[in-house]
Amino acid sequence: MDHFSFTEICLHQLKMSGVHEGEKLIVLTQGNERLDYADAFMAAGMRLGAKMYHMRLPPVPPAGAWAVGQTGLAAMPEAVEALKAADMLIDCIFLLFSPEQMAIQASGTRILTAVEPPELLARMLPTKELRERVEFAGDLLSKAKVMRITSAHGTDVTYKLNTYPAITEYACTDEPGRWDHWPSGFVFTGGDDNGVDGTIVVAPGDILLPQNIYVRDPIIYTIENGWITDIRGGLDAELVKSYMAGFNDPRGMGMSHVGWGLNQNAKWHRMVPGEFPGGMGMEARSFYGNVMFSTGPNNELGGPNDTACHLDIPMRNCSLFLDDEPMVLDGDIAVKDMQYKFD
Repeated sequence: MDHFSFTEICLHQLKMSGVHEGEKLIVLTQGNERLDYADAFMAAGMRLGAKMYHMRLPPVPPAGAWAVGQTGLAAMPEAVEALKAADMLIDCIFLLFSPEQMAIQASGTRILTAVEPPELLARMLPTKELRERVEFAGDLLSKAKVMRITSAHGTDVTYKLNTYPAITEYACTDEPGRWDHWPSGFVFTGGDDNGVDGTIVVAPGDILLPQNIYVRDPIIYTIENGWITDIRGGLDAELVKSYMAGFNDPRGMGMSHVGWGLNQNAKWHRMVPGEFPGGMGMEARSFYGNVMFSTGPNNELGGPNDTACHLDIPMRNCSLFLDDEPMVLDGDIAVKDMQYKFD
């Protein structure tokens, strides 16, 4: 994508995020990564009259495993203080789950993460209609006490919902202290720390992230009191167990966030297995009607588990109920006000 086109989609994003004249925006990059993102956001922000800055951190060596919550900002408290003084931070390095991001949000700075390829950002631009659907879903989720997920493959798991907030992601942010991720389009929460019980069967065609692969044979999770007690299956189950064991952290067996996707422009089949084309797999997390459960940290929701061992697993053809009312039925959105009217 050329600089002019990239600037135009960044301009749309900043308008959707309420950027106006006089606001202070900082674009955060690292090393030589995503410098074109900084250029495009800087140009777009200046057209809106914002005060634009680019903070470029030194490069860091590859971390090996996808260790969430670990960033170069940890050793730079003065940089964190500068980011806390901004109205909006555009995060092009992926700060999610880190103490530094939480401190920046607590100061009132709103944060937008943008690390996906420009072509995907353009195809999944934020819209008012998507925001309305996601916020409607978030309102329903915030009032629920029990979530149940089932599937024809044998999933039957219950999440008690009395502790953590409902989080909405609709790919833009215009409220102080709010974080969002462009692109996105889903809603999620977390079960009580000891309140998740049952069986989850990850079926063929479901997706393992960060492995970025489609599951080939079923993975059977047994969950008791909020913790995974058993993972069974074939090669894919062995892959998951080996990956988790590599962190040497039993907290990786905790249950993280859970929710469903609402973005009609996200497609489950577009992923290139085994490859991250510059992003974090947000399309797979957002596709319309998916039910996604996650394992590992829940500190994003305010919980005590800050392990770096994290997997997101979007699943197809599941049903999800809130207090026995269907939200998703066999992979399709069941509530009229959350539905997209496909042509």
